[in-house]
Amino acid sequence: MKPFEKAVKTLEFDKIRALLADVCAVEAGKEKILSLMPVSDPNELSRMQKETAAAKAIASIKGEPFLYAHPTTPDILDRAGKGALINPAELLRIASLLRAVERCASYGENLPPEAGELATIFHRLLPQKPLLHEIGRCIVSEDTIADDASVALSEIRRKKTHLAGRIRDSLQHYISGSYAKYLQENIITFRSSRYVIPVKSEYKNEIRGLIHDTSASGATVFIEPMVVVELNNQIKVLEGEEKEEIDRILAHLSAEVSQVSDALQLNFYNIVLLSVIFARAALAAQMDAREVVFSENGVLELERARHPLLDPKTVVPISLTLGGSFDTLVITGPNTGGKTVTLKTIGLFALMAQSGLQVPADVARLPILPDVLADIGDEQSIEQSLSTFSAHMKNIIEMLHSARPGVLMLFDELGSGTDPVEGAALAQAILEHARQKGVYLAATTHYAELKLYALETEGVENASCEFDVQTLRPTYRLILGTPGRSNAYLIAARLGLDEAIIDTAKGLMAKEDSRFENAVGNLEKERVMLEKERRTLADSLREAETLRNEAKAMHDSIVSAAQKEAQRAKKEALRLVKSARAVSDATFVKLEEMQKKALRERTKEDLESARSKLRLDLKGVEKRADALSVEEKTDDGDYTLPRPLKKGDTVIVASVGKEGTVESANDTEAVVLAGNMRLKISVKDLRLATKTAKKEKKKGAVSTSPRPMIQNSVDVRGLVCEDAWFAIDRYLDDVVRTGFETVTVIHGKGTGALKKGLWQYFRSDPRIQSFRLGLYGEGDGGVTILTMKM
Repeated sequence: MKPFEKAVKTLEFDKIRALLADVCAVEAGKEKILSLMPVSDPNELSRMQKETAAAKAIASIKGEPFLYAHPTTPDILDRAGKGALINPAELLRIASLLRAVERCASYGENLPPEAGELATIFHRLLPQKPLLHEIGRCIVSEDTIADDASVALSEIRRKKTHLAGRIRDSLQHYISGSYAKYLQENIITFRSSRYVIPVKSEYKNEIRGLIHDTSASGATVFIEPMVVVELNNQIKVLEGEEKEEIDRILAHLSAEVSQVSDALQLNFYNIVLLSVIFARAALAAQMDAREVVFSENGVLELERARHPLLDPKTVVPISLTLGGSFDTLVITGPNTGGKTVTLKTIGLFALMAQSGLQVPADVARLPILPDVLADIGDEQSIEQSLSTFSAHMKNIIEMLHSARPGVLMLFDELGSGTDPVEGAALAQAILEHARQKGVYLAATTHYAELKLYALETEGVENASCEFDVQTLRPTYRLILGTPGRSNAYLIAARLGLDEAIIDTAKGLMAKEDSRFENAVGNLEKERVMLEKERRTLADSLREAETLRNEAKAMHDSIVSAAQKEAQRAKKEALRLVKSARAVSDATFVKLEEMQKKALRERTKEDLESARSKLRLDLKGVEKRADALSVEEKTDDGDYTLPRPLKKGDTVIVASVGKEGTVESANDTEAVVLAGNMRLKISVKDLRLATKTAKKEKKKGAVSTSPRPMIQNSVDVRGLVCEDAWFAIDRYLDDVVRTGFETVTVIHGKGTGALKKGLWQYFRSDPRIQSFRLGLYGEGDGGVTILTMKM
């Protein structure tokens, strides 16, 4: 077995292929997957990864295409191309292929932009509707041809049915007449494709006819009475004609298939290809996998990588890099701590990526590797009488012979199984020899010498599998840059070994080794402390970033809504002014005509009175227009507050044209509650609202103005979420002043996006106590009922 083929088995890539085959819909696709091997051509790898990503995106939008077909084998299509006769079972398989082609072609007509180059494969499909229809019309099942497959076949079968009826009528005379006493059973049956009756052996001479068979016991003989012999002969003749007609029909269908054999071959290839691509996408979805990026700088980088064959609920993700500043990773730590899993994850991800598969990791950047070589697990060979060490050495020698630049080499417990001193020296020599060939290296070990080698050698990095000394359990987390400790003394002490024995062992340990282990221990403590601080800072940073994004989004929403409202108000103001001017022009023309008539002095007085009234009306319209034109009022750069702001003042935020209430203020800044937003704003951007000034002039006066007349519902159907909320926000201000306890928001059902977006606002609005969907009679899911805080 070649080293690369051994790595495929050692790294359990064959199990990944089996999982992939299980989710493939087409039998020929399954066969192709089970022989799948990684490739190293950059263009092909890029295409395969893009195809998998595109299929995954399309399937999430449209579901998977119809690919379920009877097994269609290439040899059927080859025979069809050579003009051979195709039997009904094979024709049904071809029809199944054509049915899949037709549905896939239809599926590929309106693909989303995410399809990319995958759309090309769908467009290559060549539906053969006439052939599919013809096969469906003629073939009922693997052993049945339809009666209307041809006019001749229909006529032959009609005649056979008629003759069979005449035979049954003739034989009925024997079953129910005087001959019935000679029969074993009163039935009509078949022998040698001829109609016969079962006669008791002792009465066989009582019925004139041909004996076709005898029962196993000899008690019954099956006789064809002479009266139906000729009719049976005619049926046999028709059966021969029927067979000839069926052969002619099959020959016709075979010729039709032969004419489009090239198209069928292309369709078969593309259907199998699509089945493999969508199988890769389905497996990626099952594994929660991500697309692999092939790095141009030769660095292997994995973030939160999860071994795909371990339970996703319990697997511990690993993060590591290899390449760049270092090409060799020495992984140390306790037994069962995850060292071997780390090696298998690296190697398996490389094989999966170069087979077009996505991998279960948050980020996966991998170089394109010409080969993956692995020495992992117990290689003891009973058949060859090799020890574990010998078997490992034999495998390592083969790997070193295959080593070349860019190859990934994985060694598990390198140098183990022999004298520790010799094993450590041999392991270091193997690593140095392999590094000289320009390979990527990852090796697990317990040897302190290799830990020290990694610390002192440029291009070699330590990594350790974390161990919790409190619980005496590995955490399975990989820590890059730190060598692992054996923790043998600590584990022995916690398990109850006498301290005197442990002290003796420490005394026997070389001073250099003791100092090294102590240094590693101190380094581990410092790393744990720094890791805790880093996680705390990262959590704080994420929380601050989330708050900042939420505040920015809400601010942008308010500004956008305010600008839209200001623009609407300005247009309304201009419309009112234009309308008023038109009315005034018409009125003045009419008044001038009245003046010219000058019928009497009273008319002149009426004229002056009308003019005065019109001027007052125009001033009122212009004031209303000024009030609506928010931009013209708030853009006044010369505005000065008439007095310092105080808590409770109603102000207008000039930059957004929105009204709010002052919560606190000083000479330069104020905190304003505008809707459900609390804003810290410069006082230069604030205008004292007119109603506040009026309130000050009439302190103590009781308001006699009636409550605003509003409906107990607001309709926002057809609006986008931000515009809908802006309208609801203004409406709720009126609701609070009016005192409604419950109101209805009409948003419609549709896709549910508008309702979902509005509910986010409802949850954070201080004016709303609770909300729910409408019940039957209230509008069902098309409305939301708000309960206001009283």
